[in-house]
Amino acid sequence: MGALTAIGPISIDMYLPAFPEIARGLSATSNEVERTLAAYLIGMASAQLIYGPLADRFGRKPPLYGALVLYILASAACAFAPSVEFLTISRVAQAMGGAAGMVISRAVVRDHYNTQEAARALSMLMLVMGVAPILAPILGSQVLALAGWRGIFAVITLIGLVLLVTVWKVMTESLPPQNKIILSLGNILRTYAGLLRHKRFATFALSGGMGSATLFGYIVASPRLFIEHFGVSPQTYGLLFAINACSLIMGSQVSARLLKRHRPEKLLPWALALMMAAGVSALSLTLLGAASLPAIMGCLMCFMFSQGFVGPNSAAMALSDQGRQLGSASAMMGTITISCGALAGLTVSMLTAPGPLPLALIMGGCTSMACLLGALARKTTRAV
Repeated sequence: MGALTAIGPISIDMYLPAFPEIARGLSATSNEVERTLAAYLIGMASAQLIYGPLADRFGRKPPLYGALVLYILASAACAFAPSVEFLTISRVAQAMGGAAGMVISRAVVRDHYNTQEAARALSMLMLVMGVAPILAPILGSQVLALAGWRGIFAVITLIGLVLLVTVWKVMTESLPPQNKIILSLGNILRTYAGLLRHKRFATFALSGGMGSATLFGYIVASPRLFIEHFGVSPQTYGLLFAINACSLIMGSQVSARLLKRHRPEKLLPWALALMMAAGVSALSLTLLGAASLPAIMGCLMCFMFSQGFVGPNSAAMALSDQGRQLGSASAMMGTITISCGALAGLTVSMLTAPGPLPLALIMGGCTSMACLLGALARKTTRAV
């Protein structure tokens, strides 16, 4: 499950150090290259709505096979992209293949565990999602030095092949036959409409989505901010990215330990408060002209630590009472989360303000919204 969850971070983070070289190689602007990442997020958000019902109807394994084949073919297409437009389209297809891993891994966790145990298990998956961003940019920068940016996508293609074989050989089906649903367009639409009207689900999912928006805003903005504005090398950029990912790991592991004694709804308010403090601090420092590299890194490390709490706990709360529609609920939550990230990433790529201002605006606004939505979510929990 951890390897399937890591598809997203690997596909996103591994090619980040290559942004300047991709722009030069394809005669594109830095903003156009940044939009290939936003396109990936859009593809991942939309595809999750497809895999959720498929996983509830046919089981967890069959949809993964087709999805991973698509992921492999699209990754190979990225490696041979002749233009930034072709790369953008290939990234959408790659995302649509990779989305299944994120949806189905969450559903499998909820197949096996109750809410509190699921929160702990999701925190452990967050460990994998934290390790992947540490290794991916470092590996990407080394592959970039040896084989150029096209070599990065060749390595990603190989990773997809390994995952396909692993799913075939190792993964077991976790959905009982009696829990499979009847698949029809009407049922799918009614299920998704019901989820959006479900206040507990919607508020927890949106609160987590605002944290995701900040995270992906940082991911999109970081190459331009660190490499072009602060002038660090691609290798140093990979190390800075790894430091922030370590903060995410620390947060998720502290969360997993605290969940042995405390329920998720007790931990979320504190994590959201820390998240908002980090975002508002980054915005304030930028507006005051004091946004140095150490200052921005400090704010990002605090945000990433809090995201290690917010991500798994908001997911566990959103999925806590979804029953037989668990796959669809996981898909809708993933779509909300990634859509927020895609919008934030697209916004950052369109902002032409110099320095850290685009990222700081996303951090300040989205973390404040996450905290507000978290407060609304707690009210719905008390009302149940």
